[in-house]
Amino acid sequence: MTPSQQAAERLRTAEQLKTACAPIRSLIGDTSVEDAYGVQFINTHHRVQQGARIVGKKIGLTSKKVQAQLGVDQPDFGVLFDDMQIVNGGTLTFSALMQPKAEAEIAFVLKKSLPQVDCTLEEVAAAIDYAVAAIEIVGSRIADWDIKITDTIADNASASHFVLGTVQKSIETIDLIACEMQLFHNGVLASEGSGAACLGSPLIATHWLAQKMASLKLPLQAGDIILSGALGPMIQLKPGDRLLATVEGLGQVTVEID
Repeated sequence: MTPSQQAAERLRTAEQLKTACAPIRSLIGDTSVEDAYGVQFINTHHRVQQGARIVGKKIGLTSKKVQAQLGVDQPDFGVLFDDMQIVNGGTLTFSALMQPKAEAEIAFVLKKSLPQVDCTLEEVAAAIDYAVAAIEIVGSRIADWDIKITDTIADNASASHFVLGTVQKSIETIDLIACEMQLFHNGVLASEGSGAACLGSPLIATHWLAQKMASLKLPLQAGDIILSGALGPMIQLKPGDRLLATVEGLGQVTVEID
């Protein structure tokens, strides 16, 4: 097997056994983003072959502070599959998770595809059907979250699960930059921020993703769910936790960890 194939298998085994593995950079190095996406694509293909359905993308590393920690100057992306979505107000079993953390953000659902590499911010905005509040559960197959950029990209941008709110709003009716987010953990405010924390605006992050995916000849499609990036710090999770996030103009979204 090639190093990329070995890395992909290491991650699949970690997921199957729910046992965190050694960093992937020991196989593919810690600088080649291209090689890391190659590992991600191997496992995406494997999941699709096993019957999983792709429903969208997630954007990670939208915080300049986190980018600096990992030594990069741009976000990354991961794939959302149908079995990652939890209904608003639903329950997620802790045993299904790996080193889980949670963050609140804005999600977009597209009504138009975005095939152009040079698509404009205005074209991306026009392609969005509606926005909703969202909670993303992130997780790492890498032991102790010991990650560099190649580790998290290979690990599907540390994606795990997500929950979408039910208040659907046109983006013209909300302030994507100034909107305030609050994430409550067992009834206590644990994280807060605003749209500006996501690369200056969740729309800017989505514009980056649209151009990136078109450049890879994997353009965003009508109907795709886009998790645009955290609006505040992540929080760690444990069994019995209750999460409630509010995003100004988009209502609330909740989930429990069983």
